[in-house]
Amino acid sequence: MKRNNNSYKKSGVNISLANKLVNYISNVSKKNVKKKKSNSINDGIGGFGSLFDISNYKIKDPVIVSCTDGVGTKLDLANKFKKFDTIGIDLVAMCVNDLIVQGAKPLFFLDYIAVGKLNLLKTKKILKGIFKGCELSNCKLIGGETAEMPGIYSKNKFDLAGFSVGIVSKKKILDKNKVKQNDIVLAIPSSGIHSNGYSLVRSILNKNKIPSKLKKELLRPTKIYSEEILKLVNKDLINASAHITGGGLIENLMRSIPKDLNLNIDLAKIRILEIFKWIKSKNISDKEMLRTFNCGVGFCIIVPKKNIAKIKSFFSKKFQPYEIGFISKDKNKINLINSLKW
Repeated sequence: MKRNNNSYKKSGVNISLANKLVNYISNVSKKNVKKKKSNSINDGIGGFGSLFDISNYKIKDPVIVSCTDGVGTKLDLANKFKKFDTIGIDLVAMCVNDLIVQGAKPLFFLDYIAVGKLNLLKTKKILKGIFKGCELSNCKLIGGETAEMPGIYSKNKFDLAGFSVGIVSKKKILDKNKVKQNDIVLAIPSSGIHSNGYSLVRSILNKNKIPSKLKKELLRPTKIYSEEILKLVNKDLINASAHITGGGLIENLMRSIPKDLNLNIDLAKIRILEIFKWIKSKNISDKEMLRTFNCGVGFCIIVPKKNIAKIKSFFSKKFQPYEIGFISKDKNKINLINSLKW
């Protein structure tokens, strides 16, 4: 009699392969632990929950801050160009850069990877980027989930999500209510497109060939600003900050301005990167560019004018902050001075 042997593997889910991936993650994690002190309890990945000891952080009135985010349709270009080793940096950056807006030090990170069919080599490359992102932000990957979902994700499609937790002393929290009249808005350069606006980028690429010299910009990883910003927070040099993501420069800055104050931005001072000039040339309006992309400004800090010189000393030449605006008590909520210089 012929038997019909159904199995989970035949339905498209390979548990053995997934276990190999868990072992790989665990081994890499242990190697990283040996390099530096870790607060992760048992320092192992694969348990039902991940433990992290915060007792060693001597922070008065500690507040936990959490963020979650993804990479969006930048994933599609990673698939198109078969480059997966930096998309994990983007994932960590999108979460960690949100944490530091409130002055929180990143503690740990968890990832979620969803695929149609598990490709061990591809997933290892994605994880390599996640580990690198955690290294750059001085936090630890302590857990995550890899979900193999045949029929939900077709062919080589996949999705990424991240979750990060940080800690900050209550008195060190960056808050819009600390912003004062005559404070200066400093722009910190982005490394490129970062991880927003890729649906529009992909639409443009479907109709236009990108110059060879700009092609590498499409998957350049998002800059992680935690090292510099946290030094400024510790020295009480800034009042508020903004991560420039979806919604662009103005919308994100407005989230960090009190209702009784006015934001004044000189758009002509923005140092626009070449990749954005190319995108703009494809019949995209200034308004759309400002709402969709960072246009060269990845992060902003709002600071007392007297602190500017000291603040600049904490940044490398490539990411030197520069003045683009100021805070006033004018009646208008937003005052845009001049136009973007293309």
